[in-house]
Amino acid sequence: MNARFRAALGHDFADPGLLRQALTHPSAPGCEGDAFERLEFLGDRVLGLVVAEMLLECFPDVDEGGVGRRLSLLVSREALIEVAAETGLDRALARARDPGAAGARMAATAAADACEAVIAALFLDGGLEAARQFVRRHWQALVERHAEVERDARSRLQEWSHARALGQPVYTVRSRRGPAHRPEFEVEAALADGRSARGSGGSKRAAAAAAAAALLERLE
Repeated sequence: MNARFRAALGHDFADPGLLRQALTHPSAPGCEGDAFERLEFLGDRVLGLVVAEMLLECFPDVDEGGVGRRLSLLVSREALIEVAAETGLDRALARARDPGAAGARMAATAAADACEAVIAALFLDGGLEAARQFVRRHWQALVERHAEVERDARSRLQEWSHARALGQPVYTVRSRRGPAHRPEFEVEAALADGRSARGSGGSKRAAAAAAAAALLERLE
């Protein structure tokens, strides 16, 4: 195992066999059923739990639907591939070698699956806290990057609209519900050509940002 990946783990395994299993692809030479698929299944659930926890902390004004959309991006195969490369996990994985472009794509997919398996191995060996520390350390930058994009959504929508001579986007509060101490606003962002989207949040500003982000998703 490379030193980079060992350092990224941040955990000494009481049962090294768990980590070995997490890093073994079914195609690995000599693999006789002791591969990572079952661990991958568990790791997917643990990753979702910890990232959901991070999102609730980072986006306190975003409704359930908005948090769900962000969660799906942050636990996607693309995010897992990025973390696998950043930690060196992709180089620690035991698998059959495939030549050419197809082999590179398969390697990236295998690394994403193994990343989930490693999270499960951490959970089984060191409990939720060991898995949580790994996920928080290596997903924090992804969450912050997403938050930065979100904060900038209104500016980006304005630039998109002006570049196409559509003028300033219009934001309209469509509803307000909930008690005074915990209101929930729904805001619609609309362009001059009639395209629009809605977003919700605990303040008009947060709801407008969510609406801008939703409209940008449709436009882009």
